[in-house]
Amino acid sequence: MAVLDRLARQLAAAESWRADGRCCADVALTAAPGLQLVLLKPRRLMNLNGLSVASAAEIYNLRPADIYLVHDDLDKALGKVAVKLGGSARGHNGVRSCISALQSNEMTRLRVGIGRPEGDVPVSSYVLAPFSAGEQERLEQVLAQAATFLLEHILRRAPVRDPGDGLT
Repeated sequence: MAVLDRLARQLAAAESWRADGRCCADVALTAAPGLQLVLLKPRRLMNLNGLSVASAAEIYNLRPADIYLVHDDLDKALGKVAVKLGGSARGHNGVRSCISALQSNEMTRLRVGIGRPEGDVPVSSYVLAPFSAGEQERLEQVLAQAATFLLEHILRRAPVRDPGDGLT
């Protein structure tokens, strides 16, 4: 969610978030060069957030291929960011929920590394725990990098428009 907050700030839409009961999420509608964007932060539990994503897809007429899922990734070190095009949920319950609700795995994923817990710390406790002071410091850089990376990827994938199509 923090990556989307950063992206909204980059797009001058930080004050645009509104609760949308139709999809049980906070939504910000904004624009990037040549594109209209729907930023969505589901208000459901992680295991059910696909219901919010699927509802928003229907409301805003989005296909699974139009959707970017931004999620944490245990298999990447803190600070590593990568894009994955489609595929399995790789054990992530939020992604699994989205695949199930949309009946598709075509969504692009922005995977933000959080690393694995050390020692005997259960994964469920680790992913819900607050970041340490050192991690928090590193996180500021990571969020900025991830938001910029996401926007650049979206813009690269955007369809090329004919200069005479009326868009300015």
